[in-house]
Amino acid sequence: MNKTDRMLAILLEIQRKGMQRAEDLASTFETSVRTIYRDVQALSEGGVPIIGTPGTGYSLMEGYFLPPISFSVKEAVTLLIGSDFIEKTFDRDYGELAKSAREKIEGVLPLGIRKEAEHIRGTMKLVKSAGKEDYERESIGMDKLRCAILEGLKVSFEYTRWSPDKDGNRQSDRTVHPYGLVLVKGSWILVGYCELRQDIRHFRLTRMTQVSLLEETFTFPPDFNLSKYTPDDDRHLEVRLLARSIVADRVKESRNFYIVSMIDTSEGLLIILRVRAPEDVLHWVLGWGADVKVLEPESLRLRVREEADRVSQQYR
Repeated sequence: MNKTDRMLAILLEIQRKGMQRAEDLASTFETSVRTIYRDVQALSEGGVPIIGTPGTGYSLMEGYFLPPISFSVKEAVTLLIGSDFIEKTFDRDYGELAKSAREKIEGVLPLGIRKEAEHIRGTMKLVKSAGKEDYERESIGMDKLRCAILEGLKVSFEYTRWSPDKDGNRQSDRTVHPYGLVLVKGSWILVGYCELRQDIRHFRLTRMTQVSLLEETFTFPPDFNLSKYTPDDDRHLEVRLLARSIVADRVKESRNFYIVSMIDTSEGLLIILRVRAPEDVLHWVLGWGADVKVLEPESLRLRVREEADRVSQQYR
């Protein structure tokens, strides 16, 4: 990084994070404290109102903002692809805002950079991972949930979960304190406190219907931080499968959520999964037919045999 780029980066760092010590800046930009002193002095001489407080660090005068800055081709492409991603995976409101932001960015780019950025963007394509019906449900639900999270309102909805019993699905009414939304492998998940279960639970937006904002408010737990939140791992049952070599590559590409490891052996691909119950992967295993064999546990082997018999009876 040359001196000019580093000075701009220092200014952005102070503007973004607030008070910064010379030692912190030196560590961030992998340079000496003496170099930071010289860069800050050059910025001050150039008219940037940097305030230095002995023993505390550097800050910017309140109300100071950087003037418009130029983007490199790669930076412009990054911003434009980011807007494409938001438009295709967020709700309609954010989709419209992303489209508007993209048009503004394109409008201020120099012609040469804009054309090059358009060329690079033309070599990439983002495709919605969900089907139209699932996308519509996610979009409607996200719009309401986003408002509920920001305003601290409880939400109610009907939730559908697959059940191993003969009925296949179970529906239940839930009242939840929404804490945040997480995108996991292309699917949006609501993280929140469920009054029915008296604990934090995760809900797929595609399984939620009749989403309503309630007038009743809730208080966020003071110790909850979504970016640092890690759910308890209750997947205590280990499943071991053996896949024939002919489907090994396809199994690796499937990226099943429950897979812990995959090992190539002389007999085929050994797949180790960790689940809550055998039913978590029953249909996934059945989807591979005779190309994937359950080694253990015996409970899953039995369930596969039962389902295979039911399929066989259906076609007799």
